[in-house]
Amino acid sequence: GDLDKVVNLLLSLSGRLARVETALGSLGPHAPAEDKVALREKQRLLAAQLEDAKELKEHVGRREEAVGAMVARYLPAEHLQDYQHFVKMKSALITEQRELEEKIKLGQEQLRCLHESL
Repeated sequence: GDLDKVVNLLLSLSGRLARVETALGSLGPHAPAEDKVALREKQRLLAAQLEDAKELKEHVGRREEAVGAMVARYLPAEHLQDYQHFVKMKSALITEQRELEEKIKLGQEQLRCLHESL
């Protein structure tokens, strides 16, 4: 459960940070200074939160290793391999699910814009 939450947090923060950086890059030279300052502050905060989330993921990883060592004492080799595979695939599948959700959201936005333009 913690792994799910941390991976989702990392993906969310990195996505938000990317959007803020895109917004900063798209500001023209005549954009209000307040907008630039606000976006830079948001960028700074999101970068700090992302670093905190990375540290949290490392902590969860260490805890995962400790749990894995305990599980290894009680499971037969075959079940242990299944457990290890499950743990490795879980974060990969969460990441893939999140990417698919983002693609669906983008597709729906594009579809909405097409309907509005017609």
